[in-house]
Amino acid sequence: MKISLTGLSLVKAQEGWVDHVYKDVAGHDTIGYGHLVKLGERFPPTIFYEQGELLLKSDLEWAEEVVTASVKVPLSQNQFDALVDFTFNEGEGHFKGSTLLKLLNESNYIGASGEFKKWVYANGEVNEDLAARREKERQLFLTVEG
Repeated sequence: MKISLTGLSLVKAQEGWVDHVYKDVAGHDTIGYGHLVKLGERFPPTIFYEQGELLLKSDLEWAEEVVTASVKVPLSQNQFDALVDFTFNEGEGHFKGSTLLKLLNESNYIGASGEFKKWVYANGEVNEDLAARREKERQLFLTVEG
């Protein structure tokens, strides 16, 4: 599966567009639509929107691959999109080690949806932006298509 336009819109809205390197809520250097600057990566003082789109596409490809490889039960497009956004934001290790994934792979979709609400902490404190993001992911995960 690939992320849909709905999922892409969710990621973009949650990440926001920043054309220069900044510190995210966890203190990591970030640019564009939430691209974590890797060791050795260099960017000009500002990047163009098109470069940010390319970074996002690349970043989402690994998140799609992680979700596809980790989930062993059928997913709707909305469920896949929500999980890709979650994985993009939280990282591969957090997703793979999560109770969310464990419950999902036990076909406990409702139980898995409740796990989104637990991933709202930054630096040991509840972060309202993360809480709002997790709720949007949860709602998308539970939205029946069609």
